[in-house]
Amino acid sequence: MEEQLKSIKESALSAIHGASNNQELQDIRVKFLGKKGELTALLKGLGKLSKEERPAAGAKVNEARVVLEEAISALQDKFDAAELKEKLTRERIDITLPGRAPQKGHMHPLTIVNEMIEEFFMKMGYTVEEGPEIEQDYYNFECLNLPKDHPARDMQDSFYITDNFLLRTHTSPVQARTMQAHTSNAPIRMIAPGKVYRWDYDATHSPVFHQVEGLLIDKDIKFSDLKGTLELFLKYMFGEKTKIRFRTSFFPFTEPSAEVDISCVMCGGEGCRVCSHTGWLEILGCGMVHPNVLRLNGYDPEKVQGFAFGMGVERIAMLLYGINDLRLFFEDDTRFLKQF
Repeated sequence: MEEQLKSIKESALSAIHGASNNQELQDIRVKFLGKKGELTALLKGLGKLSKEERPAAGAKVNEARVVLEEAISALQDKFDAAELKEKLTRERIDITLPGRAPQKGHMHPLTIVNEMIEEFFMKMGYTVEEGPEIEQDYYNFECLNLPKDHPARDMQDSFYITDNFLLRTHTSPVQARTMQAHTSNAPIRMIAPGKVYRWDYDATHSPVFHQVEGLLIDKDIKFSDLKGTLELFLKYMFGEKTKIRFRTSFFPFTEPSAEVDISCVMCGGEGCRVCSHTGWLEILGCGMVHPNVLRLNGYDPEKVQGFAFGMGVERIAMLLYGINDLRLFFEDDTRFLKQF
């Protein structure tokens, strides 16, 4: 039996050392140490020995089992370590490589146009003023020659919060606040860009849109000063070949008042579907500051005069870029925004 045990042990160790992976090692374990394994069979045969021989023989068989189990366990640890190393190498993330570059943003077309307008008037010495979007009825209407019972209020579909507060319908309140903040009869040259709100929504109107209004107050200001300023501005925005005309109109806060048209940017004034075959497109409103507005805001119309104008940024952007639906500005569709 001793020779047989030695033979099994040597054969098993040789097989263990020759194993190349965990599966082969598992097969060797079953062959020698399994329920029907060679060493297990030898252990079961101890019953044939005498009582005196049985303890010594059993100890040698168990010793051989321990040697084989340790050899198998050591090699299995080696295989497991190699497998883990290979898996870590295969699944490793190389954090030294650059990540995906984020997409670069782009200025919104309304921002582009708004900055163009601001740049022009700042070069002419105008300041850029801001005011609250939730405005008092007093600043939005009353001190602009629009008392509570004035019919012209019906032209502006306002969002009222209370009887005295509303979302501003134009940036004209900024003009009033600026006038009242200055010393009486001091010269003013300012523009007021910002969001305004009216209850209106279709292809050419939005409940929220952007305006830029301008105001100049000084001594000896005439309508010709207003006309020259706006002609320079519109040629700056739409090109030197742009034709400009003034049409009489009505605004409660200016007198006289005018609508300003430019020659159609699509057909050059020849007449097309965009301009309803007239050759002209309405672009902004303007006029000389009404004497009542000057008085209501602390100025003496006998000493100073002024002019004011207002334009929709969306309207100018639509004409500059050939956009036919105002709602596109507010849908945040990247396919639209990437064009500018």
